[in-house]
Amino acid sequence: MKSLDAKIADIRKNPSGSKAFIIADAKDADMAFGITAPGQKRPMNPERVLKSEFHWKTLEEYREQIRGVIRQGLVDIMLLSASNVEQLAMKERLFENSHITPAARANDATDIWVVRGAEYIREPSRPFRSATLDHIKCGEVDCAPDAAVIGADLGLYSVTFTNNFERDYETLSAFKEFREEAERKNFRYFLEVFDPNVNTGLPPEKLDGFINDHIIRSLAGVTEKGRPLFLKIAWRGPKAMEELVAYDPQLIVGILGGSAGTTYDAFKLIADAQKHGARVALFGRKINNAENPLAFIEFLRRIVEGAITPEEAVKAYHGVLQSLGITAHRSLADDMQLSANATSYGGAKKTIVKPDGKPVACEAKTGEGSVTAQLARIRKRFGE
Repeated sequence: MKSLDAKIADIRKNPSGSKAFIIADAKDADMAFGITAPGQKRPMNPERVLKSEFHWKTLEEYREQIRGVIRQGLVDIMLLSASNVEQLAMKERLFENSHITPAARANDATDIWVVRGAEYIREPSRPFRSATLDHIKCGEVDCAPDAAVIGADLGLYSVTFTNNFERDYETLSAFKEFREEAERKNFRYFLEVFDPNVNTGLPPEKLDGFINDHIIRSLAGVTEKGRPLFLKIAWRGPKAMEELVAYDPQLIVGILGGSAGTTYDAFKLIADAQKHGARVALFGRKINNAENPLAFIEFLRRIVEGAITPEEAVKAYHGVLQSLGITAHRSLADDMQLSANATSYGGAKKTIVKPDGKPVACEAKTGEGSVTAQLARIRKRFGE
């Protein structure tokens, strides 16, 4: 059984008591950023950086990162573009003997068209789909009705509400068409709801209610067969999360990672979201831009399992980097700060700001489960 299916069943059976937590690695950014999606090659040449010239990783290097995460086996979902589902799931069959579920981005609305030099993301989001469900499932325009799924039968569908009547009507109409097609083709999905990518005209204090109400209103007319497995939304704080979770315990809520930010951003985010009711985290750029993505993922998993605090995890992660001879993007002090994360897909990069209060200084404990012991085991594993 795939770990995703087991965890979804456990959460729905015991919404308040389940300890299950789903982690997804989102490697679908080639449907948004194009060539720059895999990230910059490191170490970077300082002279090129000063000239704003970057050397980007190739598609094959991107795929090799994905293969590494699959081999590691700590995530539950690997989200890909349809073309990478074809290569890694259909051709290489990497998921056949793995507990990890492959998934594909099922639509690419205009607010994720983050290509260099373009201004699309400044316009109210409009729906668009490059991939077809049959191509995601079997690689052809029409799958045989009784054919086994060799690709993915799970997809991400995203919507963005902007308080613009014509655009929101268009977004919901496209979502309805997708749901009907998905149900006919036995295709499962999870629903991503981005924060508005343009000014809505609403005061900031009303945005949480606007987004939460849209989510519930959009799904109120959808019966169980057509509902998403779970939600993927921006973290807007404890109040907004708890309101959504409390409304319907059967509606599993997850968070999206947003821009890369600091290591503490990611570790604190997943801990806070879990504390206030989230049961899923999908991190893309936060994982992909990490100095060592596999170690980064391991700490995410240890945090949600309660084995380590976010503050301890940042320090331990830097210890792993040091032991491997990897230069960190930031000093430990800078990496322990919180950033103001953008909550729309193409949001501008934010300046690092200090958190409300200093991070807790955690002393290493003794014993097999201590931070020191965990760090030693992780260093050994990633040094092999």
